[in-house]
Amino acid sequence: MSPRIERTPPYMQVVQHFRKRIVEGELKDGDRLPSVRQIAEEWNLAHATASKVLATLRGDGLAESQQGVGTVVRARVHRSAADRALRMLSTGKIYAPNEYAVITAAGLAVAPSHIAEALGIEKGAQAVRRQRVTHDETGPVSASTSWFAAELAELAPALLSTDRIQGGTPSVIEAATGRRTQIVDERKTVATATPEQAEALAIEPGSPVLLGRNVYRDADGEPIEVGESISGPGRWFFSRYEVS
Repeated sequence: MSPRIERTPPYMQVVQHFRKRIVEGELKDGDRLPSVRQIAEEWNLAHATASKVLATLRGDGLAESQQGVGTVVRARVHRSAADRALRMLSTGKIYAPNEYAVITAAGLAVAPSHIAEALGIEKGAQAVRRQRVTHDETGPVSASTSWFAAELAELAPALLSTDRIQGGTPSVIEAATGRRTQIVDERKTVATATPEQAEALAIEPGSPVLLGRNVYRDADGEPIEVGESISGPGRWFFSRYEVS
């Protein structure tokens, strides 16, 4: 069945189709995009409109023209905590097809004061800590640490293992407690990489990094997980907002 244009402007429907596939990792850096003719035929668009689709993707920094090849994806994407949460809720998978995570540490540790406050536990109390580095075909994408209340160590012992969890930590927590992420609070800032962060991301110490701090909450607004992440330079963070 051919894709359908559901509302105007038609070309933006097609742009959003390809943008979503790129951000979610279905189309990755270097993949060839359909030609103007192919887009026009598949979406029943005029050639001028189909051409505008590719021009918009190039203008957004998601694609570029290559002589003798056509238009290819050019996007080193940083997927936010919200991106990953939405992907998990819609597909059951946290990581894009070209990504994988290496769990570098898992166990109980004293939570820093800002983590304890975000989790709603006593300062100085222990919490479950899981650390990972996410990779794609270009190398390390991000390094992150997830924190959970200590009682989850008994309810969901898989959190204490460095083995990867099928479906990610949200799936094992939901299975053990019935609690499901419904809200993600996300903050970001910019800093320079410490030696430890630089080693994890295979970049030079002092390189600019994007820092994120995220709180995953259930339907009642109660925290399930607090996460912190870093991503190196040269990766884009994409958001889209509709204003009415």
